[in-house]
Amino acid sequence: MKLLKITFSVFLLLCFGLANAQDDLMNELNATKSDQKEITSAAFKGLQVANMQSTKLPAKGEFYFLVSHRFGDLTNGANNFFGLDAAYTKLAGIYGVANWLSLGVSRQTYQKTFEFAAKYKLANQEDGGFPFTIVGYNTMDIRSDLKTDLYPDLKFSDKLAYTTQLIVSKKINNSLSVLVNPILVHKNLYDELTEQKNTYLLGAGARCKLSKRLSLNLDYAARLNLPEAYDYTYHNPITLGLDIETGGHVFQLVLSNSQTMNDVAYYTTASGITQGKGIFFGFNMYRVF
Repeated sequence: MKLLKITFSVFLLLCFGLANAQDDLMNELNATKSDQKEITSAAFKGLQVANMQSTKLPAKGEFYFLVSHRFGDLTNGANNFFGLDAAYTKLAGIYGVANWLSLGVSRQTYQKTFEFAAKYKLANQEDGGFPFTIVGYNTMDIRSDLKTDLYPDLKFSDKLAYTTQLIVSKKINNSLSVLVNPILVHKNLYDELTEQKNTYLLGAGARCKLSKRLSLNLDYAARLNLPEAYDYTYHNPITLGLDIETGGHVFQLVLSNSQTMNDVAYYTTASGITQGKGIFFGFNMYRVF
């Protein structure tokens, strides 16, 4: 009996000590958890605002297949079947290498351009913490329509053009998100009368949620370093978009003053809306695998 009492006493002491240890551990875990900030849910549902890139990236291991069309000028009416006779097409694949990094490659009709892209997250917006999401984005274009039989002095480097972008977004509430985007476009080959070797722009975008599956988006970029005597053949690009979420698809309808879709051309060759002309309708369709 005495041995049983001793054993029972030791058991109670062990249980009491274990309970205290568990309480201490839970207190430490709760304290640690309270110090961690929750990442704010995505400011934008699509990888693009409309034409401009958003701060959304694919998750690690996700593959996005993109089909984009931009039809011809709507204002030409039945003459070109409201733009269908002069459509540009872009096909792209984007892979999430890590949760903070994606790589993409695309090919589009305009200048038979191949575009290689890298998108990388530098910071996340946090609930009650850091106020912005910051993403870097770089592209390299190769113009495959340029041939040495037409341009004997052509070098491979002449076919290249680049963009560098720093996208900063903020989700203000569940209905409204905004971003700003400083942009540099560099062209190795350009028309000195209508283009520049380096073009600096400041872009802005916004998403306004209309319902659970619909949002209205807008992006715009202003060119900052145009010379006074510059030929204003091209204009600042602006695009209005409607996001439609359909399960594994994100479908975007767009109206723009630019028919081109690769970043280099979109930011530097928008034809603009002049005397009611220069309105291009199209769509972006993303499929996630």
